[in-house]
Amino acid sequence: MTNDQPSMTRLERQTPHSGYHWNSSPRRFFEGWYYRVTLPTDRQTFAFMYSIEDPAGGSPYSGGGAQILGPDDGYLCRTFPDVKGFWAWSSSLALGHWGKTELPYPPDYLSPQEFDRYIEQGYQGTATWHQGKLCDPGTGQHCEWQYAISPIYGWGDRQRGQLATAGLLSFLPMFEPGWQILMAHGLATGWIDWNGKRYEFANAPAYAEKNWGGAFPEKWFWVNCNCFDDEPDLALTAGGGRRGVLWWMESVALICIHYRGEFYEFVPWNSQVSWEIDPWGRWQMQASNDRFTVELTATTDQPGTRLRAPTQEGLTFVCRDTMQGHLTLTLRSHLGAQSSVIFQATSSLCGVETGGGPWTETWRSG
Repeated sequence: MTNDQPSMTRLERQTPHSGYHWNSSPRRFFEGWYYRVTLPTDRQTFAFMYSIEDPAGGSPYSGGGAQILGPDDGYLCRTFPDVKGFWAWSSSLALGHWGKTELPYPPDYLSPQEFDRYIEQGYQGTATWHQGKLCDPGTGQHCEWQYAISPIYGWGDRQRGQLATAGLLSFLPMFEPGWQILMAHGLATGWIDWNGKRYEFANAPAYAEKNWGGAFPEKWFWVNCNCFDDEPDLALTAGGGRRGVLWWMESVALICIHYRGEFYEFVPWNSQVSWEIDPWGRWQMQASNDRFTVELTATTDQPGTRLRAPTQEGLTFVCRDTMQGHLTLTLRSHLGAQSSVIFQATSSLCGVETGGGPWTETWRSG
C-alpha cells in the first residue's frame, strides 16, 4: 500500500486545532488524539487513543500513552515514558511516538516502509495515514495496523469552511480542555492485525478527534456514530461535560450532524440543548433552534471497558466505553407549528462513554 506524504493532506478539509498545541511551557499540559475505524461486516470497531502529558519532561506525569479498544471491547495499552520519543506538527495533523527502535532521535514522520522496518513499538498518524505496532509483554496481547484515510467531512459545511468544534472561545486557554472533531466522517482502507487475527477492509467508516489543555473536565459524556443502518452518508457527534472556567464551573453540551452534504449544528450559542445521562447504560439528548430539532437515545447492555484518560493525577482509569451501543437518532425541521422528519436513523455500532465523576445518579441538564 502506498500513501501520500502528510504535506499532501487535503488542506481544504483541515479543521482549526489540527496542529499540536504545546508551546514549550513547563505548565501542566496534555494533548490527546483519537482515531477510529468501524467494520460493518464484522460488527466490530477499533478505536486508537494517544496522549502526551507534560511534554517538557521532569514531572511525575511526563510521558505518552497508546490505548486500543478492539473487537468485543477488548483492550490493549502501552505507555511511553520517554517524552523525547514523541513528535507532532504544530501546523497540521501529524503525530507519533517511537518506543522500541534503533533509530536515533529526534523522531519525526517516516514513510510507511521506513516505519515498518525500523520501529518495533510505536505509532504514527496523519489526516490520511495511520499505522503502528503495540505489544503488551505482560499479557502477550499485540496489535499491528496500517491503513489509508480519505476524509469526507471535517467539521462544518462547505459554505462556512471548517469550524472549531467549541466555537471561537476554544482558541482561549481559559476554556480548557479544548475539544476538536478532526474528521467527522471518512473512509479507511487497509488492515489491522489483532492478536493474530487479520482484519482487511476497504472504505470502512473512519473518525478522528482530539482534546488538549492544562485543565481537566470534572465529568463528561459522549455519543458518536458514523456507521448507521441504510444511511452511509450520516455522522453524529454529541457530548457534554462539566469544566472549570476561570473561577466558576459550567456544564455544556452539543449535538452535531453531517448528513448528505449538510451540517446541522446544535451548540449552546445557537440552540437549547438538554440531556439526561445515566452513570452507565442510557444517554438521552435533545436540542432545538429556530429551524430544527434533534433527539437521540443511546443504550447498551454491555458492561463497557474502563479506559485511561489524562487527569491531574496522570493517566488513570476514569472513563468507560463501548462501541456496541444502540442508537436512535431523529432530525426534524419545523416552521411554526408544522414539523417534518428529515430522517430517523438507527445503529447498533454506536460509541458511548461516560467519564469523570464519580457518578452516582442520573445527570440531568438545567
